[in-house]
Amino acid sequence: MADKSDDAKARAEARFNRELQRSRQDDALKAEIAAQARTVDKKTERLRALRLAKEADETAAKPAKPDGGHTRKDKGKPTPPLVANPDEVKGG
Repeated sequence: MADKSDDAKARAEARFNRELQRSRQDDALKAEIAAQARTVDKKTERLRALRLAKEADETAAKPAKPDGGHTRKDKGKPTPPLVANPDEVKGG
């Protein structure tokens, strides 16, 4: 009878040790994943800052267009009047 209880204790202890080892491995894996996520976040933030700085430099380097961004090929030529539909204009 003592052999059965000793055997049961040994199995329970072995199961406990396996679960404890699995738990430690899970914790280590979670820590590794969190570290990788932090690394990716840092790289993303650095690249974002570089992109925003580049866009700001490009915006500052562009000359402002004098006429609000609209350009005409022939500055001396007036723009034609806007007419919606020529058929509507005929009547009146």
